[in-house]
Amino acid sequence: MSDTVAPGSPRFALHTLGWRAFQDLCAAVLREVWGQSVQAFADSNDGGRDGAFYGTWQPPDELGSVRDLLPGPFVLQCKHTKKADATLAPSELEDEFTKIRALVDRGVCATYVLLTNARVSGQSEEEIRRRLRACGVAHPLVLDGQWLSDMIASHRGLRMFVPRVYGLGDLSQILDERAYTQAMVLMRSAPEQVSTFVVTSAYRKAARALRDHGFVLLLGDPAVGKSVIALMLAISAADNWGCVAIKPRTSDELVQRWNPHEKDQFFWLDDAFGAVRHEEILTHAWARDLPHVMSAVKNGARVVLTSRNYIYNEARPLLKPYAYPLLHEQQVTVDVADLARAERQQILYNHLAAGDQPANVLSQMKPHLEAAADAEPFRPEAARRLGLQAFTTGLSQTRESITSFMAQPRQLLIDIYDQLDVDAHAALALVYATAQDKGLSSPLALDPVQRDIIERAGASPGATSRAMATLTGTFLTEATALDGQAYWSFHHPTLWEGFAAWLTTQSHLLPIVLTGMTDQALLSRTDCLPDGSEQRQGTLLRIPSPLYQATAQRISPLLRLRRDPHMVFRDEYEREQSILSYLSRDSSNGFLRAYLVEDPELHTVLLDFEAPAKDDLRPRVLARLHRAGLLPEGVRQEAISHMTDLAVTAPDASWIEDNDWQKEAWHVLLTDEERESLFDHVRRELVPCLERRVDDWAYEFNGDTDNDPVDDALFWYSQAFERRLDNRAAGEFDRARDIYQQVREEPDEAPRGGAPGPAPYRRETPQSTQPIPEQRSLFDDIDR
Repeated sequence: MSDTVAPGSPRFALHTLGWRAFQDLCAAVLREVWGQSVQAFADSNDGGRDGAFYGTWQPPDELGSVRDLLPGPFVLQCKHTKKADATLAPSELEDEFTKIRALVDRGVCATYVLLTNARVSGQSEEEIRRRLRACGVAHPLVLDGQWLSDMIASHRGLRMFVPRVYGLGDLSQILDERAYTQAMVLMRSAPEQVSTFVVTSAYRKAARALRDHGFVLLLGDPAVGKSVIALMLAISAADNWGCVAIKPRTSDELVQRWNPHEKDQFFWLDDAFGAVRHEEILTHAWARDLPHVMSAVKNGARVVLTSRNYIYNEARPLLKPYAYPLLHEQQVTVDVADLARAERQQILYNHLAAGDQPANVLSQMKPHLEAAADAEPFRPEAARRLGLQAFTTGLSQTRESITSFMAQPRQLLIDIYDQLDVDAHAALALVYATAQDKGLSSPLALDPVQRDIIERAGASPGATSRAMATLTGTFLTEATALDGQAYWSFHHPTLWEGFAAWLTTQSHLLPIVLTGMTDQALLSRTDCLPDGSEQRQGTLLRIPSPLYQATAQRISPLLRLRRDPHMVFRDEYEREQSILSYLSRDSSNGFLRAYLVEDPELHTVLLDFEAPAKDDLRPRVLARLHRAGLLPEGVRQEAISHMTDLAVTAPDASWIEDNDWQKEAWHVLLTDEERESLFDHVRRELVPCLERRVDDWAYEFNGDTDNDPVDDALFWYSQAFERRLDNRAAGEFDRARDIYQQVREEPDEAPRGGAPGPAPYRRETPQSTQPIPEQRSLFDDIDR
């Protein structure tokens, strides 16, 4: 094997790493280069230490070893800068010097190792070491960015377990010519994946399996990172073993391209048993060729397979794994989606750092990024999209919006559902359309409606049943209820939501959209607004116009049953409010027309509004119908007549147009002449008898004094008449309001010398004797 291609000392772009990734790199370097076990500290209680080593340092006899260190304890501190070619000055370490004195006094720091990606001049190094000794450090050591680059260049084992460094420098300086050519070919195939890659526990397990066994099977849901792990393993294999990566499409191609006389071959097969569905012909071929594949592995070849979980679940029984012990070993099967919290955060950080979001946007996102990394399900693809402006246009920089973006990558799911076969579509549609809250009963006992769903999908009952089993564990989950019955349901709500969105693009399956939604989901997560209009936050999907009539048929009976004696009043009220809100805010003119066909007597419900009318949704529906040209004039006049009565008897000033109120309903329903007529009616019928009515209203009202509709109405009547220069009427309402408040307050007045009432409950705040240290967020420097 030849030496490195390019002359000169290598230099890696370590400034492009985040502070946490740099700290992890330093720990990996010390473990690999010096062979020491390093204890890492949590960010919130490191006491000025990023890591430590206790015991006697045993420096190895190789390049990069530090041979003059005496017994510890050792303290390791990392100093990272995001500025390229930055130089570390002693003045930047003033805070560290203060911490070091405390560490020395506590007896936990005899040797202090400072690692930085910045340059350190000879003069600065001398000054830093002098200051460290003045703090009591017996053996100070300063290791700069060039030292780290040299270690990366000279240690292949390090690069295999920290493979992102392949994307940080000139590979021609660290790889031989053949490995360099091979690595560059691989990196060009997916440069973004290399630059954003995070070493996860799944990757480390895969790397160990490949190193120790020569074989690894990467399993996971779509878009969780199987292929990128395989890519990084291929690059590492080119570096560590001089392997040439070969990407056969089938097991037969692998066997044909295996050269027994060339041990260093790396075979990488994506979607070994089918890309989006199980392909039995591929699995049967693997069952036939596995003896040859295992022979290749025993003779030095390295093999990486990837497969989606649901495909492998169906393929596995056909592989006869008992005949091939290697496939039985837990060490070679890796669940790629099993990510720790810190790994999620680093994946999100890397994608944001590699994206094109402006610094000010990243600053707005920063407080919410830890919550975004906690989103379920977490998909690296969603993290990538969050880092790109093209996917985040109009995204509100709030925690709710960002976490929703991460947890509900709708288009990503739509693309995935598009790729599934008709059997999978039928299986998912059956679960989606299940009427029971628990899910679809298992085993399947199909009724005529369910058979119709399967036929609409173009599948058969037998194939659908097999697809159910294949999808379980990924898209679906099977659980047993307390009654002992097993049920299928979607593995996560976002998978259900994504399928709902996908269904709206499938004309032959559109009726299932309505069948599969509960009443509450239909009313709270959909709309029937025109295409192109703005979608309210939280809306799951927009029902297309071909489904308007069916949707109206579904909703209208719910409103007609509003007097169902078997319903709890609160449930009845909430259901009615949901329907009225849907009709007033989420309905196009076309849907309202379809609804009136199904419920031509809707106006009988709408005219029964109560005071204060501004808080009742029924006038809003009346106004929406009037704006759409769908409200008969006789119904409008009845509504005005009812409002005229409430204006005096309630009293209710909801009909008054005012800039501080958004009474859009009565602004639409009343003409200017009708509004003036209402003022005349109040002036004639209410003003003369205000004092008499005040006592009645005060006696009848027993609600919250902070939300008193009578006091509210009297105030707005006073304001309205004053604007119309009718000071007499305005004065009468002011006086009536004073009387009303006095009458309302008198029954509640307590004697001044009376016993005090119970003290209000006050939540005690726990007192801490020690300050709680702040933990540095991994995203702390994302906007720099």
